[in-house]
Amino acid sequence: MAEKKLVEAITSMEEDFAKWYTDVVKKAELIDYSNVKGCMVIKPAGYAIWENIQKELDRRFKETGVENVYMPMFIPESLLQKEKDHVEGFAPEAAWVTYGGSEPLQERMCVRPTSETLFCDFYAGDIHSYRDLPRLYNQWCSVVRWEKTTRPFLRSREFLWQEGHTAHATAEDAEERTKQMLNVYADFCEEVLAIPVVRGQKTEKEKFAGAEATYTIEALMHDGQALQSGTSHNFGDGFAKAFDIQFTDKDNSLKYVYQTSWGMSTRIIGAIIMVHGDNSGLKLPPRIAPCQVAVIPIQQKKEGVLEAAAGIRDALKESGLQAKLDDADKSPGWKFSEQEMRGIPLRVEIGPKDLEDGNCVLVRRDTREKVTVPISEAGAKAKELLETIQKEMLERAKEHLEEHTYEATEYTEFQKTIEEKPGFVKAMWCGDRACEDKIKEETGATSRCMPFEQKRLSESCICCGKPAKALVYWGRAY
Repeated sequence: MAEKKLVEAITSMEEDFAKWYTDVVKKAELIDYSNVKGCMVIKPAGYAIWENIQKELDRRFKETGVENVYMPMFIPESLLQKEKDHVEGFAPEAAWVTYGGSEPLQERMCVRPTSETLFCDFYAGDIHSYRDLPRLYNQWCSVVRWEKTTRPFLRSREFLWQEGHTAHATAEDAEERTKQMLNVYADFCEEVLAIPVVRGQKTEKEKFAGAEATYTIEALMHDGQALQSGTSHNFGDGFAKAFDIQFTDKDNSLKYVYQTSWGMSTRIIGAIIMVHGDNSGLKLPPRIAPCQVAVIPIQQKKEGVLEAAAGIRDALKESGLQAKLDDADKSPGWKFSEQEMRGIPLRVEIGPKDLEDGNCVLVRRDTREKVTVPISEAGAKAKELLETIQKEMLERAKEHLEEHTYEATEYTEFQKTIEEKPGFVKAMWCGDRACEDKIKEETGATSRCMPFEQKRLSESCICCGKPAKALVYWGRAY
């Protein structure tokens, strides 16, 4: 009974996708709820995924010349007020500190929702000459946004992320860095998380508060809803003028710097769950999985079985894989369910009969396909299978994205598609905010991005029929 219960505890995704998601994050022990409303406890299994994300992104950032720094978590109100659009954009979600000990503060402090103003204040005193540029900084930290409705990983009042903040001598350099970092995110999602993304620019309505342009990567979840998975913003010299960040250029004249910022958060763990998971739980792509192979002994009390299983684990580790031996006093069936629930990409089964034959059985988490191999070849075969799993998980996710991306040239067709076929709908737009608002109001779909790869589906806007300016991906989103 116990073996069945573990999987029965998950609501099926076909029945209720939101409930399925919550069940998986709880049963796979990624998070727990806390007594702090809207905040979550990230448990070891969840944090280990974040550590792997951190490690891989950090490496990629540093390859582009980025250095890590750390800024204070409090922002004086006067500092936040310096950039009008920025403060208005974040005001509804700001959390304020008004007391220090038992004394009221002379000026209230905002708990950082993002750190643009802190970096700008710092850059104003730190950058003097063209020789000081570019400044390529990133920080790993937590931020606070007072969300009304929260969901594990997708939306919580405090979440972990990285935020990059760079300063450049020219507008061209800033634009190049903005796009470069977006591509770092996109490549990371596809190569490591096996999540295909659409790269593009946000509309004026959807861009970051205070930015000149916001670029985004949009992923499609299993239920056909979109998830903004990483953003990169070009600030031009707007923040520099508000904070007076000037430098002496080669020609001895004073100029304002051009800035960028870019971020990816723990929300991406939600994407991993919703793109790859199934009714048995998590499915982790091998390159992000904290444990890549679980070795499960069958009839482990029989002579030689546990020793052979430990030998296989050691051989896997020597092959450079993250492997663990599950020698808990539970039935093999329970262990299989647990390994599947936690999304461990591969398991190795070995019992007395296998031992006698000198073999072990490798079982893929993604397809449940079994392959019998000699014990001596377990390490090499596991390595090869994990590469195949990584590649095929991306292929399946790409197929899902392609199959759930539609085109519409008439508004009634657009409405019908949004309602009946969850996914992205590509349609032309005139560039007018009123059309964007109307589409959201009438269909619940928002503009996800104007893809970099533009094509003309028709000459007129899907909503008003006026001349079209851009192709847009529309969709309902988390």
